[in-house]
Amino acid sequence: MSRGRRTRRAAVALGYNPERDPAPRVVAAGQGELAEALLKAARAHGVPVREEPGLAEALVGLAPGALIPPEMYQAAASVLAFLWRLEEEESAEGSGLA
Repeated sequence: MSRGRRTRRAAVALGYNPERDPAPRVVAAGQGELAEALLKAARAHGVPVREEPGLAEALVGLAPGALIPPEMYQAAASVLAFLWRLEEEESAEGSGLA
């Protein structure tokens, strides 16, 4: 690892289907090299990445498929809002409204 590069301690992928899920779910999670692999895969597949270290560290211990706990709803909502804004921007760009 090069000097000056920030080491990622944790990465968590969240999924949310409002028709099925009462809250976002952990899709994948890892620390260290696994976290780096998750981030690399996300970027390679065009999945947006939002850095929220505190949230990632709080959720990394949950099993895949687990619902996030209620005390994390507000933090997760900020991530979902970020993703929805990205989708809106992409839709506007695709429609020529940007």
